Amino acid sequence: MSVSAAQPGVLTPPVRPMTRDEKKIILASSLGTVFEWYDFYLYGSLAVIIGAKFFGQFDVTTRNIFALLAFAAGFLVRPFGALVFGRLGDLVGRKYTFLITILIMGSSTFIVGILPTSDSIGITAAIILISLRILQGLALGGEYGGAATYVAEHAPQGRRGFYTSWIQTTATLGLFMSLLVILFTRSALGEADFNAYGWRIPFLVSVLLLAVSVWIRLQLSESPAFLRMKAEGTHSKAPLSEAFGQWKNAKWAILALLGLVAGQAVVWYSGQFYALFFLTSVLKVDGFTGNLLIAWSLALGTGGFVLFGWLSDKIGRKPIILGGCLIAALTYFPVFKYMAEIANPALSKANETVQVVVVADPADCSFQFNPTGLSKFTNSCDVAKAALAGASVVYSQEDAAPGTVASIKIGDQTVAPKSPTFAKDLGAALTAVGYPSASNPSVVKMAHAWDIFRPQPFILVLILAFLVVLVTMVYGPIAAALVELFPTRIRYTSMSLPYHIGNGWFGGLLPATMFAMNAQSGSIYFGLWYPVVIAGATVVIGLLFVPETKDRDIFAGDLSVHPGDTVVEFDPNAADY
Repeated sequence: MSVSAAQPGVLTPPVRPMTRDEKKIILASSLGTVFEWYDFYLYGSLAVIIGAKFFGQFDVTTRNIFALLAFAAGFLVRPFGALVFGRLGDLVGRKYTFLITILIMGSSTFIVGILPTSDSIGITAAIILISLRILQGLALGGEYGGAATYVAEHAPQGRRGFYTSWIQTTATLGLFMSLLVILFTRSALGEADFNAYGWRIPFLVSVLLLAVSVWIRLQLSESPAFLRMKAEGTHSKAPLSEAFGQWKNAKWAILALLGLVAGQAVVWYSGQFYALFFLTSVLKVDGFTGNLLIAWSLALGTGGFVLFGWLSDKIGRKPIILGGCLIAALTYFPVFKYMAEIANPALSKANETVQVVVVADPADCSFQFNPTGLSKFTNSCDVAKAALAGASVVYSQEDAAPGTVASIKIGDQTVAPKSPTFAKDLGAALTAVGYPSASNPSVVKMAHAWDIFRPQPFILVLILAFLVVLVTMVYGPIAAALVELFPTRIRYTSMSLPYHIGNGWFGGLLPATMFAMNAQSGSIYFGLWYPVVIAGATVVIGLLFVPETKDRDIFAGDLSVHPGDTVVEFDPNAADY
């Protein structure tokens, strides 16, 4: 790479303020990812109501199948959408493809709001709902890649990290929008009416966001990089086979997944989604307080997306993304332990001082991976471990003879999981040795947003804000890094697949995997090894094999450069273009 005076036909756009058209491009592109997260939080927050309305009337087996399909649509089918719409985007253009994806996505969200329940049309309601979720999952697979590619190809050289970082902020906006709409609707209608029909309103109002998004996107022009490529006749006629059937291109998709996205995904899901789960489900913080703490931390840390996107234009994508992964790998264990000590001191102390032992036949114990939340583990060992994990109790396991029914030793007491009074006996035994009761006065509790200024919640918000800052480090520059890693002719296809495998599979399965690891090990912290190991592996692979891309010229062939401008010239072979 070398720096020289500009020659005709070589691009070096000067650094300048963002134009009005560029702001419109970023807004239009970001609204799609707002939709993604708005629906994600809606479906997650209202899953119990939706399950009762569409699946609750069926037998357990049928209900489990539908729940699994709904889960799959949310996470597992996204990479397939990346293949379908990524190919389309590289063939016909970025603008029209992500116009299609937002229409599919937004229409699916709206239709959920008007869909009759299974009380009215039976199993057809569940089938339609699952079909909508699958369509939505496929569209989401194409939405992010299209938005990131479109914005990056409009951004001037040297500002791609800053421009694309605005897309990354939309997860927070989608969260806030969904929470506000749900809270306002619940308050206005009351709990009974909300459960009866009011749950539909958050889905119905999404049509307003859809209308604005489509209106703005219809006014946009095609990406200049794509238009130039089409005019020169250098576009790919078979993006899928070129991107993944040729090793020189496929290797970059694999390295992007393992050396960038996998670590980014686990740090992101740990810092936002698992942090809330840890607070409410493990540390027994009430849901209102947990959401307030997360909301405050997001408010404090969200600016980091743009900050680190901008900084990546100055010092590079790799130092920031891999730095975030490394800090996460080194700090997660002490940070989550400190969070436990502050949020629920009595529970934290009991876990350090009280010995609890599960005595069981190892063959009677399962790995309780349960992503849909509907699987049943009925062996005595599984019942014992699930109960202790649900109570956030640290325990060890003692192997017993084959066929032995499991039991739990708590101090000088023994509790039998198969006893009809098991739950009551377990609670009494744990309280007797020092575990806090349900009315534990030491657990953090907030009644109002301004309770943040009390010492206990204030410290927790600082802890959570630290986790959010790590999220912004790994996520802020990721779009620019992925766009720059692939040539224009297969960019949409190539970047979408590793992104959605990383975030849909590595990230989407994280909460269920971590809970299963905790239940298996008897520790409320053991599951942290999942993000720590993956983030650490990403640091090593990224350092060794992923190139720095911030100075890559993705606008080769642009003629809008004037003599005397500074130019960065590249070796095409080194960039694998």
